Amino acid sequence: MYSVKIRDHIMIAHSLHHEGFGVASHLHGATYIIDVTFSSSELNDMNVVIDIGVAAHILKRIVTALNYKNLDDLEEMKGKITTTEFLAHFIHQKVSLDPSLKFKGDLKIDLGESHIAWASYAAHIDTL
Repeated sequence: MYSVKIRDHIMIAHSLHHEGFGVASHLHGATYIIDVTFSSSELNDMNVVIDIGVAAHILKRIVTALNYKNLDDLEEMKGKITTTEFLAHFIHQKVSLDPSLKFKGDLKIDLGESHIAWASYAAHIDTL
């Protein structure tokens, strides 16, 4: 299996509106490291898993839309509990639906919430 990983980060604010989160149910900030891994059993006609520049550009558009935002204020996140797991899935969906993405294989999003805590979401996609 071949893979290509790109990385970026976001700084956000949010509230986890559920009593199970204790003090995190109040507004707080978080900085996430985002790793996006594209994996495929074969290379494309350019002999790569994915063009790294294209992948980085897609992720940058997503990061730009979220960076320095209060997720509680974003229309598409209204009423959601924006946990790290939720955000990994959200970013996965954004990447996989990007019209410039031409990829068939496994896409995995890892979000680093701290140096000791990570969450991820992975699924097979085919945008070819």
